[in-house]
Amino acid sequence: MVVLALVSAVGIVVDDRILVGVPIWTKPFKFSVSFVAYGLSLAWMLSLLPRGRRAGWWAGTVITVASVVEMALITLQVIRGTQSHFNQATPFDGAVFQVMGATVVVLWLGALVIAVLLLRARILDRAMAWAVRLSSLIALAGAAVGFLMVRPTPEQLAVDDPQIIGAHSVGVPDGGPSMALTGWATTGGDLRIAHFFGMHALQLIPLLLIVLASLAARSARFPVLARLADERVRLRLTLTASAAYAATFALLTWQALRGQALFAPDSVTLAAAGAVVVLGGAAAALSLRTGTAAPARTEEVAA
Repeated sequence: MVVLALVSAVGIVVDDRILVGVPIWTKPFKFSVSFVAYGLSLAWMLSLLPRGRRAGWWAGTVITVASVVEMALITLQVIRGTQSHFNQATPFDGAVFQVMGATVVVLWLGALVIAVLLLRARILDRAMAWAVRLSSLIALAGAAVGFLMVRPTPEQLAVDDPQIIGAHSVGVPDGGPSMALTGWATTGGDLRIAHFFGMHALQLIPLLLIVLASLAARSARFPVLARLADERVRLRLTLTASAAYAATFALLTWQALRGQALFAPDSVTLAAAGAVVVLGGAAAALSLRTGTAAPARTEEVAA
């Protein structure tokens, strides 16, 4: 995926073809970069398993093969100069998209197996255990948003033989005004936002815990950070962050399904976002207040 990301980056620069409003190599570039982060995160999480590593290895191998097939088909369609997702223009294009759909299902099931293994695993650091468990579940939900994109739009249903069935955008056609780099719609809803946000919980929630642990290690120099040395506090903050992340993911999905652009929320969306911020902030403050400051303990290891 790293190699494909580099090839795609070169393609964006040297290939002037435009597809659905963006440079034609944008999709393989974004997908390959995302798979780099996704694969590294899953590999690290599998290394935490005290048991079930063989099942985890097989699940990871299935995900790897499905990812390679997915990216090979996306790249094939780029070379052919046509759309990979939702394309029913020819029998070949339809077959390509059907195979891509099957690989996504296989990939999702492989990730589900890993999530179940993490839920059952006895990881000694409770905060880390719940960080990897909850982030993997949120990532599964984020990946499942992709299944909403294959539904035909009202405009496609009105045509007898549509060449494109499904869309990323809601309320507006794909390929319209969009954000730079991401390509997300700016005039209507876009399910890719929730899809992206949900899947990258796999990196962001564990990263938050790593930051908390790093700050706790500096508590001797900065007494204000002393509470973070308490594992119970880090656990409560991890649960709070995961709940806030899940609520934000649900809000982004709901906003997109209502055909609402990310930066054009209505009053209801703003009220819901405000509730997430207020409740999340209050829960975080409570997590810190209810913890008792505990200096880092030094464990003696018997020879």
